[in-house]
Amino acid sequence: MYDADIPMIKVILPQHLRTLAGVGREVALEVAPPVTQRAILDALEARYPVLHGTIRDQGTQQRRAFVRFFACGQDWSHEPPDAPLPDDVVNGREPFMVVGAMAGG
Repeated sequence: MYDADIPMIKVILPQHLRTLAGVGREVALEVAPPVTQRAILDALEARYPVLHGTIRDQGTQQRRAFVRFFACGQDWSHEPPDAPLPDDVVNGREPFMVVGAMAGG
């Protein structure tokens, strides 16, 4: 049930995680304030348990090396996981993006 006091956060996932979770390009999640990377990822893994361990290490809860986070055109990958995200993400105007980094040559 939707709670008007809890923000709806838009999350964009890379193709391989969309396929794994069986979702489209963007999912909407209720995330109780404060809206942080940790809060979004906790809500994402709670709703789609198959994603548990794919974005963060199961033991340390640290971001996996080849995953990046973006919000409002900024790379949030190295920000503290409990740092509040921009208001445009909190208000649903901008998505929180999970991006699979590319490596190789």
